[in-house]
Amino acid sequence: MNVGSGSDTGEPEVMAEMNTTPLIDVMLVLLIMLIITIPVQLHAVKLDMPAGTPPPKTTEPIVHRVDIDFDGTVYLDGTVLADQAALEAKFQEYAAIPDQPEVHIRPNKLAAYKSVAAVMAAAQRIGVTKIGMVGNEQFM
Repeated sequence: MNVGSGSDTGEPEVMAEMNTTPLIDVMLVLLIMLIITIPVQLHAVKLDMPAGTPPPKTTEPIVHRVDIDFDGTVYLDGTVLADQAALEAKFQEYAAIPDQPEVHIRPNKLAAYKSVAAVMAAAQRIGVTKIGMVGNEQFM
């Protein structure tokens, strides 16, 4: 606050500062008007849920494990497969079944990406649709 220069002439000096009190008042009124006029937004997501009771699951799905060792050796349900053609033959059997079994691919942490990608590409090319990667926590 500028009270004065201390001169005894009796005349107040002209202040060159802007009075910001009315400006702050106007800004507060505008802020209140903005808050009042903004509509209340409800954060809701409309879902179309199926009606009725779900069909009961009678059996557990069939699961086949494909393990890929660090040197590229592929195991299907614990047995070593001779080559890629044997794996593809098994995948063709699985793809021919109307309710396909699940195929869980579990690569070793040290397995080459090429080996894992070859197994996944073969499954996709043949038409196996229920594929999952298992054991990803070892890569963290």
